Amino acid sequence: MAPTALPHTPAPALHRAVVTKPSKFNHPLDPLTPNEISAVTLAIRHFTAANTPIKALRFITCTLLPPPKKVVLAALGIPLTPGAQPEAPVDIIRKAESDFLDVINGGCYNAVLALTNGVWEVETLELVPDGSEPQITVEELTMCEEIVRRDPKVQALAKQVGVEPHQICADGWAIGYDDRFPKDQRLQQALMFARFSEHDNLYAHPLDFIVVVDSVAEKVVQIDFPPTYRKDADGSIKLSVDTTEAQALSDDSLAGSNRERIPPPRTAFDFLPDLMEKTDPTYKPRDDVKPLHVVQPEGVSFKIDGHTLEWQKWKMHIAFTHREGIALSTVTYNDDGEIRPILYRLSLAEMVVPYGAPEFPHPRKFAFDSGEYGMGTMANELSLGCDCLRTDSLYGILSHTSGAYVTHAGTPFVIKNAICIHEEDAGVLWKHTDYRPGGRSQTVRSRRLVVSMVCTLANYEYVWNYYFYQDGQHRARRSALLASYKSMSVALMNQILMEPPWHPVSALISTNIFSPSALTPCLTGINNSVIESDIVSLDAPAGSKENFAGNAFVVKDRVLKDQAKDGARDFDWACRAPVEESRIWARTHYSSGKPASYQIMMKGGLLPLMAKPDSWVARRASFAHKALWVVKDVEGPKGGRMWPSGKYVPQTREEPEDSVGRWVKEGQGKIDNEDIVLYLTVGTTHVPRPEDWPVMPVEHLNIVFKPFNFFTKNPSMDVPGTKDAHSKPAFSNGHSANDTHTNGSNGTTACCGN
Repeated sequence: MAPTALPHTPAPALHRAVVTKPSKFNHPLDPLTPNEISAVTLAIRHFTAANTPIKALRFITCTLLPPPKKVVLAALGIPLTPGAQPEAPVDIIRKAESDFLDVINGGCYNAVLALTNGVWEVETLELVPDGSEPQITVEELTMCEEIVRRDPKVQALAKQVGVEPHQICADGWAIGYDDRFPKDQRLQQALMFARFSEHDNLYAHPLDFIVVVDSVAEKVVQIDFPPTYRKDADGSIKLSVDTTEAQALSDDSLAGSNRERIPPPRTAFDFLPDLMEKTDPTYKPRDDVKPLHVVQPEGVSFKIDGHTLEWQKWKMHIAFTHREGIALSTVTYNDDGEIRPILYRLSLAEMVVPYGAPEFPHPRKFAFDSGEYGMGTMANELSLGCDCLRTDSLYGILSHTSGAYVTHAGTPFVIKNAICIHEEDAGVLWKHTDYRPGGRSQTVRSRRLVVSMVCTLANYEYVWNYYFYQDGQHRARRSALLASYKSMSVALMNQILMEPPWHPVSALISTNIFSPSALTPCLTGINNSVIESDIVSLDAPAGSKENFAGNAFVVKDRVLKDQAKDGARDFDWACRAPVEESRIWARTHYSSGKPASYQIMMKGGLLPLMAKPDSWVARRASFAHKALWVVKDVEGPKGGRMWPSGKYVPQTREEPEDSVGRWVKEGQGKIDNEDIVLYLTVGTTHVPRPEDWPVMPVEHLNIVFKPFNFFTKNPSMDVPGTKDAHSKPAFSNGHSANDTHTNGSNGTTACCGN
């Protein structure tokens, strides 16, 4: 039965409204509480039962629908333009948005609800366009393994290579791109492994086939056998088939792969210490690691009120969302009594992980880890002393600050301690020594605030850190780890190419590309501009009057003005340093005359998308083509522009209409002195190495936001240079006896100065 298209009309009188307790929220962007999630989904059930043919629902998402920016800023007393008074606050109607599946008739629906006088009412109910799927849920990923494990054909195939049904494991992935199936069939691909003992590292034991599962019908619909590589008599390496194209759907794709079955490796490669003691005869924990304690005897320096965090001169709103994980908003800085807005919103907008193996079905592996799964729903429950440093900084342990998302049944699932907030030493903030005899010096150590989350997506771990510093800087750091897994086809190719003994590390080459910032600037006002700064050699040649020594270089600035022409920017590796600035702020720096701005520094994480421009992944992830995107925000009934690869990501086959590539191509008008959104694209290419086995050491990517003519002077000059009385010499004799130099010495007073 085909899904029913429903009119976009308010609920009729026969709909029974759901009455809930009035919501208390301190900030207009506070996320839905667990109680609100329950009330919203119950209201949807009542509405669909009374007004639609929908009989069975599977909830996928349920989240706050944020109010317009102007309404939020008015509520917080932040003016829209510099020097003006804030707009008068208006009553804010709390709204929610939910995606759900009709599991009997098919189709996905989007509902918008409003809370008025304690009553949740469905405002609109829309059928999501054909071929659009909401994110895959945690329950569906778990269900995928159960479906695969109980399938008779899968059991038989596993048995042929020595794997019993209870040893079968499957990592559910979005199907990626596979046009052999209908657009409206909700699919997952299951990467297959074996687990030979409890908690055994299953990634050491890959199976040689991939299963495709229908998540709604809960059945296996296809089993694909990848081809493998062979070494010919002349020494050349060839694929076992003559094409990397997908085979037609078949009950016997093994024959099409032109190879024999490959049993999984049996050797254990564990990462849990108690298992390594049993399975690795060479394992011995290091015994020379002394304790290192991080303590704050007087407590933390930050304050939390609901979802509002204050630290030093920073103030911001922190929210948990099912898709982005951490969402920071309304970030301000107290500049000597003046509250200066810096960011309206900052979050992970999207990421994609394209793999490099060309033989089918490996090209289907390009996971959109945010849009296809939801970074928030994959968040870990953080533990004290490992992920976070203090008990009172585990954000999410209190009911009003918990991380919650909706389950299939419409109930909330609460992740305790989903977000960690702590302070840490960050080295030297600033220092200067007067080197002359008798000169004095001053050293000030830096402290930073860390807002973090850890998310697990199958064999990948992502650590999301947002840092705030005492000098007005803030940074977004993405740290990636993975439990390397062996791909059978690549493993065999590496086995052929390497001299024995063959090391069992063989993972596909992949690229992690993040669009880590749906960054909405708010530098002392809602309208902002972007300047592109190029550092270039002076045109005048050496020997000329203008550049006699030939050493001169200058900064050339250009304001990005037109969305269609300037909205998508490449990075010039030789000279470019994009600078974000607020053009509407009437004042300029008293000395430089430059406009108040923040500099965006991301050069260390820039890389091109290696896939062909017309490849499957390039068509779906248009944001990966450029380092910087600048688009004018357009707010509608369902909010503003957020998702660079579209709102509904799973199983898209072309560039979505609501994606950043389309916004720029089809955009009209200017982006100078406008309400704009920036998308910053960084990434790293992972070429697997033996040192990544069985778990890869962490790899970091950073984006730095640095004040540039924003403050009158160094804003951290008032940070005290406190000397840590608990710091002791490493050895009993302290400094060397021959160390008699005293000029500019430190540590002689309580303030690290003299």
